[in-house]
Amino acid sequence: MAEKAILIEKDGPVATLTINRPKTLNALDVPTLLEMEEALTSLENDESVRVIVFTGSGDRAFIAGGDISDLNSRQGLAHYQEFAEVIHRVFRRIESCEKPTIGAINGWALGGGTELILALDIRILSEKSRLGLPEITLGLFPGAGGTQRIIRQIPLCRAKQLMFTGDQIGAQEAVDLGLANQVVPAEELMTVVYEEANKIAQKSPLVLKLLKRGLLHGADMPLSAALPYEQSLIGLVLDSEDAHEGCTAFLEKRPANFKGK
Repeated sequence: MAEKAILIEKDGPVATLTINRPKTLNALDVPTLLEMEEALTSLENDESVRVIVFTGSGDRAFIAGGDISDLNSRQGLAHYQEFAEVIHRVFRRIESCEKPTIGAINGWALGGGTELILALDIRILSEKSRLGLPEITLGLFPGAGGTQRIIRQIPLCRAKQLMFTGDQIGAQEAVDLGLANQVVPAEELMTVVYEEANKIAQKSPLVLKLLKRGLLHGADMPLSAALPYEQSLIGLVLDSEDAHEGCTAFLEKRPANFKGK
């Protein structure tokens, strides 16, 4: 029986989704993406899960990119469109997931790997990580949302340079550019990631959901629309049980017990 391309492990409120194709350096193909989508749906519907960690199997790659042999074997526009439509849908699902997501980037994250990183909330890199959008060297360009997400996250001239040259960058340069949050030694990566995940998991899942919704949609609005949108969301928060629990816990000098209500 073939080994699953996506592995799920749960530890308390934190779930880890591992891309498990080590023979291809965790390259993405349509079956893997569909399996990832199914796993994400399961984790989103699991009320015990409050934070989702994404990582790659092995110690060499997070995701080395799209599966080039799969792409090259395709004939006809419809087959290429299938891949494009699936990867766009899945990455948007990840980006709009109402639970916080953290990338534990354990190695190469090229092409689709960098594009997935751009859809994650928090990105923590092993010092061995390398990022890049090398599609141009194959006669392609980043087509999984990468061209649009990266220009909204780093300076336009640097985004163009990365896409036009196809050059790779190291972990610290990725942080300096604003593509990631921090770099840690490889042997400490998962410890640091789980510390961050568990810290976030103690917060109100309701507030995190509404906060993520406000950040995602507000970023695409003019300020004149985004401010009243924020006001409507904070109105919902102020009327929640978790807001009263948080304020009461503060006054009583005790940890809050948030229930997501």
